[in-house]
Amino acid sequence: MTDDRSTGAAPVTDGPTDEVRTATAEAPLTERLEAILLIIEEPHSLVSLAAAVGAPVPAVRQAIESLVDEYDGRGQGPRRGFELREVGGGWRLYVREDYDDLVADFVGGQAPARLSQAALETLAVIAYKQPVTRSQVASIRAVNVDSVVRTLVGRGLITELFQDSETGAINYGTTDLLLQNLGINSLDELPPISPLLDDGSEGFTERA
Repeated sequence: MTDDRSTGAAPVTDGPTDEVRTATAEAPLTERLEAILLIIEEPHSLVSLAAAVGAPVPAVRQAIESLVDEYDGRGQGPRRGFELREVGGGWRLYVREDYDDLVADFVGGQAPARLSQAALETLAVIAYKQPVTRSQVASIRAVNVDSVVRTLVGRGLITELFQDSETGAINYGTTDLLLQNLGINSLDELPPISPLLDDGSEGFTERA
């Protein structure tokens, strides 16, 4: 058996060396943040990002603001094709809106199955009328929506909020995942078309 110390061979390690860890910790904060932002799939809060890069929250906030300005072309370089945006209380990199069509065309063939028109219409009704029951949604759309609601729940776009104590009907609402997919912070940013929708309350008794 050969002793690494006698041959001068470097020992084999499974992870980063202390030198690598030290160099990473001493790297500029903006670079460490970019490394994390590049691989996250969901928005992360300032607290979460601060824990990831080992820096105080105020410093991370300042670094985030610096990156936003840099990507938007307010620094020394040109504007980027992506932007750092706050969505749903967290930060994440997004394709700049100007290039949505370009990217959609590129990944269209590889994208997962899109929602059907019926699912999109049902999702819109729930987004504007929540909390809302299946029967109320069906009344507005004038079609049965049971299977569509199950699809939306399975996709994580809507969720069961509560069960009515008198009728047993389940009330649905949208999730944070929908906000992330739409690139907005709250439902208040949706276009104000809710008054155009019937409330779906006439001629209906919801059953559990």
